[in-house]
Amino acid sequence: MSIDREQIAHIARLARIQTDPAQSDELARDLSRILELAGEMNRFDTDGVAPMSHPHEAELRLRPDSAEPPDEARRDQFQRIAPAARRGLYLAPKVPKLGE
Repeated sequence: MSIDREQIAHIARLARIQTDPAQSDELARDLSRILELAGEMNRFDTDGVAPMSHPHEAELRLRPDSAEPPDEARRDQFQRIAPAARRGLYLAPKVPKLGE
């Protein structure tokens, strides 16, 4: 699949990124090569191949899941330096909803 300058501008607009028009040809060439590689990879038969998250067999080291009593002295120490805290809770500014 071949990508041209117009498609690069469209992709950049969708991704909300600014691209240098002088580099459009290079970006188009690079993206075309990536899509060609993806097309080549689709030719391989992957039926029966289990998906994996990592090429090496690795397991996560888990820590014991245990509850500990709260360290109130430490919490008070952290809340003294917090921008805003009240009654043991950290206060954060309201997140505006879309359109506000």
